[in-house]
Amino acid sequence: MQAVFRVMNCFIVILLCFCPLGEQLGTTPNIRDIVIGRCYDYMTLNPGTRYDCKDIWWHFETMILRQPSCNVTVEDYHKMFHLMTQNWPCDTSLLWSKTRALVHSYAAVLPHLWTLEDTLVGYMFNDLMWCRQHEDTDFDFGACPEWSSCQNHPVYSLWLLASQNFAEMACGNVTVLLNGSIGVAFNRTSMFGSVELDSLSPQRVHYVNIHVVASLMGPQIESCSQGSVVELIQILQTRGFRWTCTDNDQMLMMLQCIQSQDSCRVTKLKSTLFTHLN
Repeated sequence: MQAVFRVMNCFIVILLCFCPLGEQLGTTPNIRDIVIGRCYDYMTLNPGTRYDCKDIWWHFETMILRQPSCNVTVEDYHKMFHLMTQNWPCDTSLLWSKTRALVHSYAAVLPHLWTLEDTLVGYMFNDLMWCRQHEDTDFDFGACPEWSSCQNHPVYSLWLLASQNFAEMACGNVTVLLNGSIGVAFNRTSMFGSVELDSLSPQRVHYVNIHVVASLMGPQIESCSQGSVVELIQILQTRGFRWTCTDNDQMLMMLQCIQSQDSCRVTKLKSTLFTHLN
């Protein structure tokens, strides 16, 4: 009898699931208004910038809806990216991996640093999903393919080109923020490891300044002297980059305190106990 109930429960779950295997939530609702609105917001936040927001959207929509969702390549975005050409000063590029929340707090207190999400394309398309319907030339708001099941996913291809362009534009000092509390702080298959790192130019970049930051609550798994970060440093050396590496930068630790005061209290207690016992 219990086996029957388990089968029935599985069947109910399948019926209630809106996404077939290999698919995820569909195109973001109201994506047109969001994208165009963000474009106008970006120009307001960055005086002196001028873009044709509706033309950018037209190129995006036309390109996405003219071909199957799993056949959108990096090259398909070139015309749209040409309308979004952007330059930023040297010593401002901030790259990251597995440190999303912290890196944007860092950029907020050091406004001269730019993440990919601070560029026009990053600002406009951050956290959005899009794909075309299988049998119709319209956006699919029901379900989109997963990145892993799609050779040329429309979202992945955009971020691939955006990441490549962002790294190619980097010059002077480049900052990289990595998570020291995970097993592989530097992952060669991540967007940073497979695209941005390979797109940095030793002729344009003076120093790659790595910050490895562990959670205040721990654990401290990787650092500048151990784990995958050592592999990153070796790659930089092989390619002729000059580099620095810092563990647990004080400003980054302070930002973590602001984000999680409970963690700070625990860390302070541990420090006090350690001092008392020694």
